[in-house]
Amino acid sequence: MNKINKLFAERPQDKKFLSLYFCAGCPTLDSTGDVILTLQRRGIDFIEVGIPFSDPLADGPVIQSAATTALKNGMSLKTLFRQIQDIKDKVTIPLILMGYLNPILHYGIESFCKSCAEVGISGIIIPDLPFDDYLSQVKPIADRYDLRVIMLITPETSEERIRFIDDNTDGFIYMVSSASTTGAQKSFDETKQEYFRRIDNMHLRNPRMIGFGISNHQTLKAAQDNAAGAIIGSKFVTLLNKAEGNADKALDQLFEDLSKN
Repeated sequence: MNKINKLFAERPQDKKFLSLYFCAGCPTLDSTGDVILTLQRRGIDFIEVGIPFSDPLADGPVIQSAATTALKNGMSLKTLFRQIQDIKDKVTIPLILMGYLNPILHYGIESFCKSCAEVGISGIIIPDLPFDDYLSQVKPIADRYDLRVIMLITPETSEERIRFIDDNTDGFIYMVSSASTTGAQKSFDETKQEYFRRIDNMHLRNPRMIGFGISNHQTLKAAQDNAAGAIIGSKFVTLLNKAEGNADKALDQLFEDLSKN
């Protein structure tokens, strides 16, 4: 069974997941494996590993800066796959690659999915992948390699579209907390809370994870109260940079910040 499906299938009823995102190759080129293994050891449920790209449209300044650093450090898909291959046998939690379509197309969809399978990747997130292209071009290949393609929804996504995504994907649905770019927020206002409740009341087949803007106890609780768990990106990337790549130190600070009311 795919590790993502297994994780959610075996989730205790009261368990809320925490997933962290970091950009491969930032702050240092060779830190990818150590960060993954440290997050696993510290109890993170699954990890999104960012593929750096020169024009990350959905990302805020923190992740844009991380991508720029990673590219300057020499990170590439080929290097990333090699780094993950080196730790493959030690990784037990789901790994998800998150990146834009352009680098993946250059690598080749078939080659990309094959490489993902070879190094133990469980899923992929491609924010700028059109859904029609997903259905016709990517899904058949991803299915062949037992990869889950995770799709994003926003407050502006129509109910019809959400149900169509729910019917044609597997793993989980990534609920973007707002229509803006990534970045820490102090709280989720009533409009966002209503969006969370609206999606919850749709009783979708797939579990949901909420991401974008989660950085403190208030936003974490709101996400976990309205979904299977939360995804934290910009906050952890910032702390990892401050810790000069020391993932243990970054996690210590993250958990402290998330515990504050």
